[in-house]
Amino acid sequence: MTLSDHQATITNYEKPAFGAWLVVGLLCIVGCLNYLDRVMITTMRESIIDSVPMTDAQFGLLTSVFLWVYGLLSPIAGYLADRFSRSRVIIFSLFIWSVVTWLTAHATTFEELLATRALMGLSEACYIPAALALISDYHKGSTRSLAIGIHMAGVMIGQSLGFLGGWIAETYKWNDAFTVFGGVGIFYAVILFFLLKDAKSNALAMNTSELSPEHTPQLSFATALKNLFSKKSFSILLIFWGLLGVIGWMILGWLPTYYKEHFNLSQTNAGIYATGYIYPLSMVGVVLGGYLADRWSKRNNKSRIFVPIIGLCVAAPAVFIASSTDMLYITVGGFMVYALTRVFSDTNLMPVLCMVVNKRYIATGYGVLNMFACIVGGLGIYASGALRDAHVDMSLLFKIASFTMVICAGLLYLVKKDVERSIDT
Repeated sequence: MTLSDHQATITNYEKPAFGAWLVVGLLCIVGCLNYLDRVMITTMRESIIDSVPMTDAQFGLLTSVFLWVYGLLSPIAGYLADRFSRSRVIIFSLFIWSVVTWLTAHATTFEELLATRALMGLSEACYIPAALALISDYHKGSTRSLAIGIHMAGVMIGQSLGFLGGWIAETYKWNDAFTVFGGVGIFYAVILFFLLKDAKSNALAMNTSELSPEHTPQLSFATALKNLFSKKSFSILLIFWGLLGVIGWMILGWLPTYYKEHFNLSQTNAGIYATGYIYPLSMVGVVLGGYLADRWSKRNNKSRIFVPIIGLCVAAPAVFIASSTDMLYITVGGFMVYALTRVFSDTNLMPVLCMVVNKRYIATGYGVLNMFACIVGGLGIYASGALRDAHVDMSLLFKIASFTMVICAGLLYLVKKDVERSIDT
C-alpha cells in the first residue's frame, strides 16, 4: 500500500451522502435473505425427511455441500466483484439465489435437494465479498466500520429468523417457505436493478482501466492472488481469520451440549441458555464495534485494528472464566461478554483489509479469507467432535479457544506493525 492510499483511507472524514446509507439499507435486506436460507433448512429437518426420505448423514450433507461450494468459490466470486460491476454481481447473485430457492421448493428427491444446495453455495459466494467491497467504496472515511457493522447486523437478523422455516413447515408445508422467500428475492432483485449502483469513484476507476489498458495492468485472478500474497499483512490476516473461524464454529456448535452436560439441564433449557443471547448481543456488538472504531479513527488511524484487539482481549478471559466455574449465571455472563465483543473483529475485517491491500483487490482478498475460514472452520468442527469422542472435557476446549483468541489479538498487532512499516517505506 502506498502512503497516499493509506492517507486516503484514514483522512477522508466528510459525511457520506444519503445514497451511501441507502446502499447499506438495501444490502441489509439481501444479507438477511441470504443467511435466512442458510439456517432455515436446518429448522425443518423432520418435515423435509418426511417428504424426501434420507438418512441423517445425507441431511447433514445438504449443509456440508453448501459450505464447501460457498467456501471454495468465494475467491473467484470476489475477483468477479473486483473485475466487473460490484452492484451487478450482487443483483445477479440475488437473482440466482431466488431462482434456486424457488427450485428447492420443487425438489422431490435427495439428489435434487443436494443440487439446489450446491447452487445456493455458488449464488451466496458471490454476495458477501461484493457487498462489503461496495459498502467500502461508498464509505471511505469515518463511517466505514459502522456501515459494515449495520450490514452485519442485517445478516444476523436473517440468522435469527431461521425459526420461520420450522414454523412454516409445521403450519403449512416445508416447500412453502422456499416458494415464498424465492418469490420475495426475485421481486427484490428487480428493485435493486433500478436502485443499486456502483460508487462513482470505483466505476470511474474501472472505466479508466478499460479505456487505458496500456497504463493500467489488466486485472486477472492470478495477478490479484499474487498481489495479495505479496503482502505479509494479508497472510497474517488469513491465519487470524481462520483461527477465529475455528473458535466461532466450535463455541456455537458445542455450547448447547456443554450447558446440558455441565449443568445437567434439559435439552430445551440448554438450547435457550446457549443461543438466546448470542444473536441479539452479536447484533449489538457489530454495530458497537463499528461505531467505536469509526469514532476513534478521527484521532487514531489504527483504531480499526485496535478495536478488534480490545474486543478479543475482553472476550478471551470471559470465555476462560465461563468454562472454569460451576455457577450457571457466571457461565452465562461470560459467554454474553464473548458474544458482544468477539464480533468487533467481524465488523472491522474489511476496513482492516482496505488498509492492508490494494483497493483493486479487496473483494478478491475477502473471498480468499472467507474460503480459508470455511475450510479451517469445518476442520475445527470435526476435530472438536473427535476430541469429544476421545472423552476430552469440553471445558478444556473452551479454555483452548480463549487462549487462541489471545493469539488472534497478537496476530492483529503484527498486522498493525506491518502496516506502519509499509507506510514508513
